[in-house]
Amino acid sequence: MRVKNVVGGLLLLVAMLVSACGTASTPPSATQPEAPAETVMAEKPGSTEEVMEEKAGAEAVADQTTDEAPVEQKATDEAMVAEKAPTEETVMEKAPTEEAMLAKEATDEAMAENKSGDEAMTAPAWFKAELTDVNSGQTFKIADFKGKVVLVETMAVWCPLCLRQQGQVRALHELLGEREDLVSLALDIDPNEDAELLQAHANQNGFDWRYAVAPAEVSREIGQLYGAQFLNPPSTPMLIIDRQGEVHLLPFGQKEAQTLQEALTPFLNEG
Repeated sequence: MRVKNVVGGLLLLVAMLVSACGTASTPPSATQPEAPAETVMAEKPGSTEEVMEEKAGAEAVADQTTDEAPVEQKATDEAMVAEKAPTEETVMEKAPTEEAMLAKEATDEAMAENKSGDEAMTAPAWFKAELTDVNSGQTFKIADFKGKVVLVETMAVWCPLCLRQQGQVRALHELLGEREDLVSLALDIDPNEDAELLQAHANQNGFDWRYAVAPAEVSREIGQLYGAQFLNPPSTPMLIIDRQGEVHLLPFGQKEAQTLQEALTPFLNEG
């Protein structure tokens, strides 16, 4: 009976030890019930459904922003173009008025007049020199013949080639007939010859066009402007002054009447 009691006490002790060990080894969280899987999935923000929904929403917002941006940019560009585009009032303001056009025409006319004045001022000084026609005794200037064609020969009484050339000038007058728009002038450039000698030369040979003794300043300017050959009578130098006062030099050497006519015709036809 005593043995049974001892055995029973030992068994009870073992049972108590076993119970105590089991309680100590069980973690406190093991006693709490586990949450359902659906609740855990719903609470986690990184779940697949929520991630996909958030991604879809972000893409929709991005698409809307992209669609609206070009529209806003286009509106801004149109506004800038509208600001820069000239309105009807602006065009009217910039259009030249009738008064402005009239003022411009007056300015152009004034410039043209000034140009004509400048051209007149640049005419050679010898055009304004006073000369005397030994045949008529009348004084004249080259400038008096503006609007006409003038044929000028520089010569000397002692020059036989000059005499021949003047014979061709007489033949030229016969070819052309009487023309009021053509003036022939023989200028004696020899400083040793005077008006009386020149008049006798013209009368003896029947030369009835203008003959004059060139003043020293006229001879000097002619030589400076057109060359020393124009002061050498045997070269039979001649030049044409057109209706505008421009000088055209003819070739040196004797020139036949027909050659002179051909040279003069373009200038005579300008009238």
